[in-house]
Amino acid sequence: MRAADSATADASEPKNEYMQIAALRFAASQGKAAAKSKLLELIKKREMAPLYTLVCEQLGWTTDEALLSSMRAANAAELAKLDARLAECQEQEGETEVREALLAKSDFKVRIGEKEAAITAIEETFGKTVAMGLRLDLLLTKLRVGLFFDDLKLVKTTVERAKGLLELGGDWERRNRLKVYEALFLIRIRDFTKASTLLLDAIATFTATELVPYNEFIMYTVVASLVALPRSDLKPKVIDAPEILQVIGEIPHISELINGLYSCQYRTLMRALVDIIEVIKTDRYFSQHARYYWREVRVLAYSQFLESYRSVSLTSMAQTFGVSAEYLDNDLSQFISASRLSCSIDKVNGIVSSTRPDTKNAQYQATIKQGDSLLNRVQKLSRVINV
Repeated sequence: MRAADSATADASEPKNEYMQIAALRFAASQGKAAAKSKLLELIKKREMAPLYTLVCEQLGWTTDEALLSSMRAANAAELAKLDARLAECQEQEGETEVREALLAKSDFKVRIGEKEAAITAIEETFGKTVAMGLRLDLLLTKLRVGLFFDDLKLVKTTVERAKGLLELGGDWERRNRLKVYEALFLIRIRDFTKASTLLLDAIATFTATELVPYNEFIMYTVVASLVALPRSDLKPKVIDAPEILQVIGEIPHISELINGLYSCQYRTLMRALVDIIEVIKTDRYFSQHARYYWREVRVLAYSQFLESYRSVSLTSMAQTFGVSAEYLDNDLSQFISASRLSCSIDKVNGIVSSTRPDTKNAQYQATIKQGDSLLNRVQKLSRVINV
């Protein structure tokens, strides 16, 4: 059995149940009672004694000592069987059987949520693995552990390691799965441009269901692409993409968000943006970027609207966006003072005027500056040569 497919002990379990637990832990940390109940249910089902201890510490739960003892006893019994099997393989069987026994042990450590022991076991299995595909599967498992425990340093180093292996060989399926893993890491560190590129590259051949459900993957793709791609690329790469069109209606607010911006339906866009912000606040990858995203989409929409006008009344613009004139005045003022918008507000007459930069003059000034710099360097060089 491949490492990527064996993160859970029971083949009947959902393939991405391990990562679902990470999402539930995040939701429980935000005070979601339903998430707490479901998280505890899955911890009991998988007998995750190490994770239960960690969650109780992190979330301030009262530890159920009886439950913890029973899970620890079950873990110890299963580990003893795995160690006995490993010892038997080392004494009586070949390298393949030893590797399979090590893999079973590493899968067990992953399953119960014992981070450091899982990483150690994965590395031990990696050392006994020769096939390139199986080595990549182990690194993908290690990436899931890193993402599960929000260890971004571990994720970054493991992604680079996996890329190095792929340069030596590797099939397209694992290559595309790695793109999704890296994209989620990039979302966590707010590099939406690179993340959207990887997500769009993987969209036609998405198979990383052990990491994220397909509809959620599409949501990440659209949300990241909205602020990362130029408007000219949104339609061919996102809006008209067949894979996105198939499921976008099943994902709340996403169609209104992307089409609202592209079709200049700003009232629809603003309503969808308010709703999508509430969604991403509860998403463990996007949550810390919610304020940033709220700001950037508004700047994008305001800039796009103002490109079509030399001047427009504040009231008219407010009606277009479905907000009050007072709100819009305050919003635009903040962005203007931060040099995010090229416009000015005539508060007396209630007019917003575009102040587009003179690009030709800017290019001319840049050329003069670069020319002066070049002349200075040539003069310095000539003095050195003359000496």
